[in-house]
Amino acid sequence: MPKREFDVVLYGATGFTGRQTVRYFAKFAPPDLKWAIAGRNLAKLQALNSGVPVIVADSSDQAAIDKMVRRTRVLLTTAGPFALYGTGIVDACVRFRTHYCDITGETPWVRGLIDRYHDKAAAEGTRLIPFSGFDSVPSDLGAMLIANALGPQTATLKAYFQMAGGLNGGTLASALNMAETGADKLMRDPFLLSPKIRRRVKDMEHDPDVAAFDGNTKAWLAPFVMGPVNTRVVRRSCQIFGVDFAYQEYLKMEGTMAGPLAVSVAAGSALLEAGLRFSPFRQFLRLVAPAPGTGPSERTMDDGWIRCELSGQASDGRTARALIADKGDPGNRVTVKCLCESALALALDELPARAGFLTPSTGLGDALVKRLRHRGMELSVT
Repeated sequence: MPKREFDVVLYGATGFTGRQTVRYFAKFAPPDLKWAIAGRNLAKLQALNSGVPVIVADSSDQAAIDKMVRRTRVLLTTAGPFALYGTGIVDACVRFRTHYCDITGETPWVRGLIDRYHDKAAAEGTRLIPFSGFDSVPSDLGAMLIANALGPQTATLKAYFQMAGGLNGGTLASALNMAETGADKLMRDPFLLSPKIRRRVKDMEHDPDVAAFDGNTKAWLAPFVMGPVNTRVVRRSCQIFGVDFAYQEYLKMEGTMAGPLAVSVAAGSALLEAGLRFSPFRQFLRLVAPAPGTGPSERTMDDGWIRCELSGQASDGRTARALIADKGDPGNRVTVKCLCESALALALDELPARAGFLTPSTGLGDALVKRLRHRGMELSVT
């Protein structure tokens, strides 16, 4: 890559998640790292008092986006919905060979980018790594740890999530946009991000839609809201790594009220999915839910946590377990940590010799595992 003015540019820096990335870089970025913040509003950018250069670039102004992207080696963006505001940025990153990472969960949008840009980026050595937040770093790195432990004979792998935290307005805005455009229907394809996997879908790979008691974990399981995103990312990793195992995720419930709670979560998920198809319901959500640019309180984010237990089995009967756990709510504190460390890895670390549209495990792999462990996240395998 040619020498650039900046190592990393943080785009969308004045949004709810963007402001947190600025604080994270101010605290943890190496002193000699050359970084800048960017967004569409100069006054809001200057109000952050980041002490680093400021770049003004509206996502609708392709010339300004091009100029920004040409100045940096890595572009980190939190400006969603990405299907609305991200395509021009990705296009510029591919043309100017700038590495890229984001926090999208919009799998249909990413599939379109893969079809359009993957081959060119792969040929020219550009790494583009969407899903670098809570969607889908814990799932993808956890699956990688299990697959590394069991080897090519890995046959099945399940992840069980428990967590506490809050919802920010950007996450809801992305979901509403997918529902309005019909992109949510494409999400039902289990191999949406891995079109080269030609085999039939295994029973375990169908998205769960009911609650059930699981004898292996001795717990109640319900559909996990991010499962339809994370499972597609892990299956893309399988395609890139050249392995083939069945993967699924669940929300794990424990305690005396676990059964009724799991049933309620499953019913609520089904009702929400159905409701999003209707415009009046989407308008209602916009009235009562957090607006874009807003989110939970600092205390809610600090008091949150995530725990993901993964269990894998090989075709010869061997088993392995992994644990991904961290403090801080998943959609904000954990997402920001994963995203920022992904950008730093792209800028500074020795990475796998792959390019194009990658996943956290295939593009960053052990380098990201090492970084997240250093920042307090547990990633263990037995």
